[in-house]
Amino acid sequence: MRTRSIALSSVAVATALLGVAGTAAAADSTPAPSASAKTRTGDGAQALCKRAPRIEKRLHRALQRLQGKEGVRGSVARLEKRVSKAKAAGHTEIETFLNHKLTHRKSLVPMLQQRQKDLAKVATWCRTQHNAASS
Repeated sequence: MRTRSIALSSVAVATALLGVAGTAAAADSTPAPSASAKTRTGDGAQALCKRAPRIEKRLHRALQRLQGKEGVRGSVARLEKRVSKAKAAGHTEIETFLNHKLTHRKSLVPMLQQRQKDLAKVATWCRTQHNAASS
């Protein structure tokens, strides 16, 4: 019992001392801005230019999948087939669920196509900036 109380009191004392010392050290020092903090104030253009080719591949794959035939998993055509099968079987709840899913999936196609167009403009801009920077 006595060992336990000695251990608890020594932990309490150590915590108090570290707290006071930490507060005093923090009050004395003022944090200097780091060099990396200064470089991260931009709009992320450099990182986006670096990632643009991978983003393009990902958008292309997603559109290819959505616009695929009935045999392609994730395609609009496959989901339309599932909706018609649920309707034919009389599963109205399943049909409703799949119809909502189909509506969302159909809305993805124009959005992804627009993103592809926007990304093409970004890639063009990146090439002009890269050429200007290397001149």
